[in-house]
Amino acid sequence: MSEKIFFATGDLGVKRPNEDSMFDKVRDVLKQGDLVFGQLEPMITDIGTPSPQSRMPMRCKPEGAAAIARAGFDVISFATNHCMDWGRDAFFQTIDLIKANGMKPLGVGENLEEARKPVIVELDGAKIGFLGYCSVLPQDYWALKDRPGCAPMRALSAAVPNEHDQPGTPVTVYTWPHPEDLENLLEDIRRLRPQVDVLVVSMHWGIHFVPAVLAHYQKYVAHFAIDEGADIILGHHTHILKPVEVYKGKAIVYSMANFAIEGPDKFFEGKQGLRNDSRHGDIRALNPDFSKDTNRMMPVDSYKSMLLKCVIDDKRIKSVSFLPVQLDAVSNEPEILTAGDPRFGEVVKYMEEITISQKITPCYKVEGNEVRII
Repeated sequence: MSEKIFFATGDLGVKRPNEDSMFDKVRDVLKQGDLVFGQLEPMITDIGTPSPQSRMPMRCKPEGAAAIARAGFDVISFATNHCMDWGRDAFFQTIDLIKANGMKPLGVGENLEEARKPVIVELDGAKIGFLGYCSVLPQDYWALKDRPGCAPMRALSAAVPNEHDQPGTPVTVYTWPHPEDLENLLEDIRRLRPQVDVLVVSMHWGIHFVPAVLAHYQKYVAHFAIDEGADIILGHHTHILKPVEVYKGKAIVYSMANFAIEGPDKFFEGKQGLRNDSRHGDIRALNPDFSKDTNRMMPVDSYKSMLLKCVIDDKRIKSVSFLPVQLDAVSNEPEILTAGDPRFGEVVKYMEEITISQKITPCYKVEGNEVRII
């Protein structure tokens, strides 16, 4: 087979009068991909009522699905912490709209068996398999044997006092994978591995808005998945870049951050917004940028992003790199940066710094307008 390009992005969510305009600065590059993956953050629906357990019910208009498809996306993970924000009918409408626009939904279904099913795409004789899961889960958003939702990869937490004999003093929070969910994930990999040449695991996980920091469970899940046969881990959800780790020669991209998603204010439908709404005080406390006097609706770091690029040749991943991306502070539209742009170097430096901070060896080498990982 000839070399094929597989692109992957972080969160998507388009809610504006001209949905296509969100992709104006990246469309030409995305169209160069033979296969493009993205993570849908909000629902795509015009029905339903907000779920009471959702702090920020997110939805886009049905026309948003067509705009995402026209931008070049092929596989869409809907395993998100917003997948049930507007109820079950809206959940199924979102899935139907993804399919109706020629894209393949991942990580969701009418029951757990359906949500765990892979998506398999063939590229010039090479079979690329996708599995999708979510660790960030409002109550009852995950699928059960007889309930719709997303495929869960939950995590358990324990707060351990730093001084065992001093009640009320600071604690360290440890996390580890939910045993049943982890076994399901590994079973899915074992089942899919003989059917495909390249196996991709998509994870909606991690600590949102906090620079660099990884939760303990993430490394456990990622390493177990690669040990079992995954070829690459694609992470998202955190709305901020996280480190990339190379483990046994395979890339773990802990978060690709935002890609083409509106600011939080667009999703509140008349409410105050993430910066001021009383329901989001805990989120604002995670990053001091929320308290600064700025026109931005998110921390400054949330506007740095990447477009992940995998070259597939001889039915395997030949190389993995990323193209640095900057989101506009007002429109949130992504722009792919070139090496001559000072912002290119800022994204590369940022990735190096956050990776070192997590005691992971940086694996970034600038080659032209790309940053080579492996």
